[in-house]
Amino acid sequence: MAGHSKFKNIMHRKGAQDKKRAGLFSKLSREITVAAKMGMPDPDFNPRLRAAVNAAKAQSVPKDNIQRAIDKASKGDAENYEEIRYEGYGPGGVALIVEALTDNRNRTATNVRTAFAKNGGNLGASGAVSHGFERLGLIEYPGSAGDADKVFEAALEAGADDVESDEDGHAIWVAVENLHPVARELEKVLGEAVGVKLGWKPSLKADVAEGDAATLLKLIDVLDDDDDVQTVWGNYEISDDVMAKLG
Repeated sequence: MAGHSKFKNIMHRKGAQDKKRAGLFSKLSREITVAAKMGMPDPDFNPRLRAAVNAAKAQSVPKDNIQRAIDKASKGDAENYEEIRYEGYGPGGVALIVEALTDNRNRTATNVRTAFAKNGGNLGASGAVSHGFERLGLIEYPGSAGDADKVFEAALEAGADDVESDEDGHAIWVAVENLHPVARELEKVLGEAVGVKLGWKPSLKADVAEGDAATLLKLIDVLDDDDDVQTVWGNYEISDDVMAKLG
C-alpha cells in the first residue's frame, strides 16, 4: 500500500462545490433517485443507495429532500436518467473524465463540448483518456476522522489498496468489488464516510503550469456548474505555489 501522497486537485474542488449548495443538492438527489430506481429503495439492501444517502447527509441535505428523492423512484415518478461518460483534454494536455446523469443526451453533450471548447480544452472520443486511469472504489473521509497514520492503519486492516491524505481529508482507494465491504469495516473504526463511490484514479499525475492552471480551474468550474454533470476527474496536480499565485 502506498503512503500519504496528496490527493487534492484530483477531483473537482470542494471549495467551489460548497458555494453552490442548491446545485449540489440537486446532483445528490438525482444520484439517490437513480440508485433507488436501479435497486431496492431501502439503503440497508442497496449499497449504491446507501452511499448516495450518506454523501447527501455529509453535505447537510435535509432528510425530507433525501426521502423525496427515494420516493420519486419508488412511485415511478422519476425521470429516466442515463449515465454517460465524456473524455477529453484540458489546458496543458490534462486528461479529464466527466461523469453525467442526464435525461437529455443531446443537451448534455452540447454543454460539455462547449465547456471544453471555450476553456482551452478539447472533447475526445470515448476511451481517449480513460486508459490513463484505473477504475477503482473510492472512500472519502474528512480530516477530522483522524490523522494520516490512524487512517492508514485502519485502511490497511480493512483491506484497502492505497491511501492518500492531505489537509483536506483522506482518499482511500480499493478494488471495485471490495468497495462496500471495506467501507463497512472502516465505518466501525472511523465512522461514516462522506463519500463511497466508484472513481477514476490517474496512473500518472501531470503538473500544471501557472499559465494553464487558471483556465483549467475555470473549465472544471463550468463543467461542475452544469446540472447534468455529477463528477469531474482529472490527472492534474496544481502546486501550492501556483494555487497561492492564483489567489
